[in-house]
Amino acid sequence: MSDRTILVVGTYDTKQDELGYLAEVIRGQGGGVLTMDVSVLGDPVAPTDISKHAVAEAGGSSIAEAIASEDENLAMQIMARGAATLAARLQAEGRFDGVIVLGGSMGTDLALDLCAALPLGVPKYIVSTVSFSPMIPPERLAPDVQMILWAGGLYGLNSVCKASLSQAGGAVLGAARAVEKPKRDRPLIGMTSFGKTVLRYMVTLKPALEARGFEVAVFHATGMGGRAFEALAAEGAFAAVMDFAPQEVGNHLHGSAISAGPDRMTNAGRAGIPQIVSIGCYDLVDLVGWHEVPEHLRDRPAHAHNRLLTSVVMTPDERRAMARTLCERLAGARGPVVFLLPTRGGNEWDREGGPLCDPEGLAAFVDELRAQCPANVTLVDLDAHINDPAFHDAALAVIDGWIAEGVVGR
Repeated sequence: MSDRTILVVGTYDTKQDELGYLAEVIRGQGGGVLTMDVSVLGDPVAPTDISKHAVAEAGGSSIAEAIASEDENLAMQIMARGAATLAARLQAEGRFDGVIVLGGSMGTDLALDLCAALPLGVPKYIVSTVSFSPMIPPERLAPDVQMILWAGGLYGLNSVCKASLSQAGGAVLGAARAVEKPKRDRPLIGMTSFGKTVLRYMVTLKPALEARGFEVAVFHATGMGGRAFEALAAEGAFAAVMDFAPQEVGNHLHGSAISAGPDRMTNAGRAGIPQIVSIGCYDLVDLVGWHEVPEHLRDRPAHAHNRLLTSVVMTPDERRAMARTLCERLAGARGPVVFLLPTRGGNEWDREGGPLCDPEGLAAFVDELRAQCPANVTLVDLDAHINDPAFHDAALAVIDGWIAEGVVGR
């Protein structure tokens, strides 16, 4: 088994013992360690491979300026910018194979920026006193980040926190040895969807696209899935996208915790990636199943998927607002956009006779979308439901046309 090098990041002025223990765990299993100090006020007992001064400089400032600000938040943001910049540069140079960051709330704030700066496939571990806390917004989480609670570790080493630290050290090294990074040997199509009980197009589309020479990645549009989709789109990782489940846009508009962030359905357009979009579950707002339903969303039809997730139905006016928002986000796209509009519904529950069927709401959405559709978007009306064969046939026809025109390659 070949050794891998792990970047170990933290405030070495106050957490020297804990960070040193992490390094011992990694080295004890045959791994290498590269250390980065993100302290501001103090100095480590022993020098680190990357000093706090180098980090601050990479953040466009200096330790002296960070101290002079007399604001711990601003100071840590300087260090976060620098740590993220340096980590991305060192990873691109092949200097490390995985990263582990240790911190409390301030260190975690920095860790989120650092991990988000690294590409999918680079193992990223955060050991934090606030792991899994609701104070961490989903849009700041890297698509493949891993977290473990730094239990009992706020100050000093003990047997409780060593249990967490040793697991994390072994996990990041093991991940660096085992990871199979994306190969990118075939053009990649990113698709958004939900489970087959509600949206079914991927069952037909995935093998059909693979037969055309594409790789297909289907993202579960329940917050973090959309976040991963958007992160890869921002990198330009996709040859084309089939963004058929825009529900996270509505979730964000309604303040749901199940959000992929404010940039949902924007990054593919900014990157010039060809997009086919549609209306899968456009009419539903997802809510955390064990949270109290907000007052403005009460007393309306709903579907409980499980104890974690409940969806409530939008009103006609809310659907019109959703249509306008989708059009606004697509208007700035730099690549071609085709909007497939199945006028008989956008999920299995809203079919005629279904439990969430609302013809008035669907008609309101369709009318508003037609009226607001921007000039750069080709709108294709389909007298079909999104789960009908006519829908996936239309999607394949668009892809085949793009292949013939050289818009996407196989």
